[in-house]
Amino acid sequence: MSEGTTQPGTLPPGLGAAVSLVSAAALAYEILLTRLFAIIQWHHFAYMIISVALLGYGAAGTMVTLFRPRLEQRLAQVSASAAAAFGVSSMGCFLLAQALPFNALEFLWDVRQPLWLLAMYMLLFVPFFLAAVCVCLAFTRYAAQARRVYAFDLVGAAFGSLALMFALFALQPAMVLACVTGLGTVAAALFWLSAGGRPRAAALAPLALAIVALVAAQTPLGQLRMSQYKSLSKVLEVMGAEVRAERSSPLGQLTVVESNAVPFRHAPGLSLNAPLPLPDQLGLFTDGEGFSALNRYDGSREPLAYLDYLTSALPYHLTSTPRVLVLGAGAGTDVLQALYHGAASVDAVELNPQMVDLVEREFGEFSGRPYSRPGVHLHIAEARGFAAASRGHFDVIQLGLLDAFGVSAAGLYALNESYLYTVEALQSYLVRLRPGGYLAITRWVDLPPRDALKLFATAVVALEKENVRDPGARLAMIRSWNTATLIVKNGELTPQDVARLQEFCRSRGFDLVWHPGMRARDADTFNRLQRPYFYEGAVALLGGQRADFIERYKFNIAPATDDRPYFFHFFRWKTLPELLQLRDRGGLPLLDWGYPLLIATLVQALVLGAALILLPLARLRSPGARIGAGVRWRTAAYFSALGTGFMFVEIAFIQKFVLFLGHPLYAVAVVLFAFMLCAGLGSLLSQHLAKEIAPGFALLVPPIAAIALLCGVYLIWLPGAINALIALPDAARIAITVLLILPLGLSMGMPFPLGLEALGARTPALVPWAWGINACTAVAGAVLASVLAIHAGFNAVLIVAIVLYASTLFSFPETAVKRQ
Repeated sequence: MSEGTTQPGTLPPGLGAAVSLVSAAALAYEILLTRLFAIIQWHHFAYMIISVALLGYGAAGTMVTLFRPRLEQRLAQVSASAAAAFGVSSMGCFLLAQALPFNALEFLWDVRQPLWLLAMYMLLFVPFFLAAVCVCLAFTRYAAQARRVYAFDLVGAAFGSLALMFALFALQPAMVLACVTGLGTVAAALFWLSAGGRPRAAALAPLALAIVALVAAQTPLGQLRMSQYKSLSKVLEVMGAEVRAERSSPLGQLTVVESNAVPFRHAPGLSLNAPLPLPDQLGLFTDGEGFSALNRYDGSREPLAYLDYLTSALPYHLTSTPRVLVLGAGAGTDVLQALYHGAASVDAVELNPQMVDLVEREFGEFSGRPYSRPGVHLHIAEARGFAAASRGHFDVIQLGLLDAFGVSAAGLYALNESYLYTVEALQSYLVRLRPGGYLAITRWVDLPPRDALKLFATAVVALEKENVRDPGARLAMIRSWNTATLIVKNGELTPQDVARLQEFCRSRGFDLVWHPGMRARDADTFNRLQRPYFYEGAVALLGGQRADFIERYKFNIAPATDDRPYFFHFFRWKTLPELLQLRDRGGLPLLDWGYPLLIATLVQALVLGAALILLPLARLRSPGARIGAGVRWRTAAYFSALGTGFMFVEIAFIQKFVLFLGHPLYAVAVVLFAFMLCAGLGSLLSQHLAKEIAPGFALLVPPIAAIALLCGVYLIWLPGAINALIALPDAARIAITVLLILPLGLSMGMPFPLGLEALGARTPALVPWAWGINACTAVAGAVLASVLAIHAGFNAVLIVAIVLYASTLFSFPETAVKRQ
């Protein structure tokens, strides 16, 4: 090696820090992209981002394999250049990607959209490829120190995810993106210095790029471009609309909009019989969607009269002076509705403190500070966690509309995990009801019925799990022209309840969907349909043939559970041909775009993984022939199982801990931090254990056995533990998450470096090849885990992971070599 005098196989000073820094920047970028895509598109695309990151790492392994001698000769130049290029491309490629005319709404009927998706995938691939070149070169050049390099890699990545969360609380996402660029350029300087690059002053050159990135982030060029089809983008095109305030955190980007020329009139499902005009409103958007209204309120009751003409007002006509719990209080409309109806007290639960700050402080004079009103008690908490922690009982529990109608109707939330509408969630709410109390949930009306029927089915199953013999006696549902409200009573609905419900609907022009004793002719009195589809669906879901009805229905209306929390996933393959035939008559809006997009991502991950990783490795036939086919196939099997198994466990834990930690981004950051940190420590631990246990296969058995045992234990024990511990404070839940992952992560950090060292000792030419195989299977595994979870649940994902890890005992590279 021309740079420096470090002996081969010995890590030079500073190289470990450089590897840690570039890994930290890469993982921070990976998690940041999920936040950025949630803003500019409609979904966080976590599965796609993880997949494209792994594709970059796999392709880097392939390139290093093919050009290893040349790259090692120029280690300082290549590593420093790749790290600097990562920094620049992390910002540049994202800005180019968001400029692409990709529109998920047109995905299945515009042939250009899959191509734009591919272009986006390839653009985002570039930064991860460049970061991985640095890490893979360190692995290859210092294969004898694979455990130490692996530890530096994973520990750096772990702290990168943690640092990102703090950065997102302090800075705007565009500025955080510039900081990632800065990390890459600092890593470039460290690579240059650690590898003995000359002149040493050249290390200052990449640092200048960090300054350029920070300046660019302050210009229009460096700002986020939200999809033109998102609600906020369309509202800002209205004459006179302007942004009054904006806040950003990992929980979402909040935007307050004023529109004086064309005033906001937001009252979902408002009765056409409503007698009074609405008060002045400001629009409040979360990530450009999730529209809610901030009402002008001066303490007088009259301007709030319209709140009595929404379907969500129903429970207040069935009880008097109730104690109310509002879950997802947002801009405060549901709190005002409760106060208007004479609630004795209101407990308002809101996850995002920045939302409360906008309502109470910055726009307090306009909003009348609803959370500071007498009898109102504010709780900054996640809904499920609060329900579990609370020891109080309520007369009314209100769960209002938390998403936009256009987004819901178009299936734009199809891949969003929602633990608010699962069977277990409804059970946790029902426990908090007083005898005779009401749980009220309002959803959008879509045709053919999907959302409302899925909610109804979920409530039926939740009641059955509470040993209620006749769920239909406790349920009622009504609908307006675009909202439906389900109420679940803690006790059977009485004839007096039914009479009040009927009068409420008659006076407001709402339609009955279901109540005990209802007949078909009572349905669709005002908003008529060809047939009483909602009523017929409710009857079928309460009958003995429920499973058959759900199976035959054209959309997926099976109840959501915590194991399969995809409430908004309605897609069914059997309905696809019919919807495509209705293309010219407006049938495609009935097709949830999210699931086909997931499948398209899986296909492109497989194709690109083969094209960028596996096919180029065909050039290894020459050394492969000398090594032997048995070694190659067993090596491929071993690292394929590790790559897929690791991703299956990681994705399953991310999804399971969304509920526990309260937000998808929290789950991604904390779970990745825990797995990266613990796997890195596991890599170091295996080095120490090798002194006590025979290295190689003998050292592989304990971690594989531990992985299988721990995954099996978590399958059985974790759901109950999450429900029992979900009420703890944030810091405690984060610490518990790390502790739960610790033994599993330690074990999962051992098989990969053990395999690499076994190859490095006997067949070093296959080390980067094994890296590429591992990454290629992980690329598809990240998306495949999501597909499997949608159809079979996260428990099934973990079971498959156990099988994959167990299979590595039969394909360990050292065993393959010895059999030659």
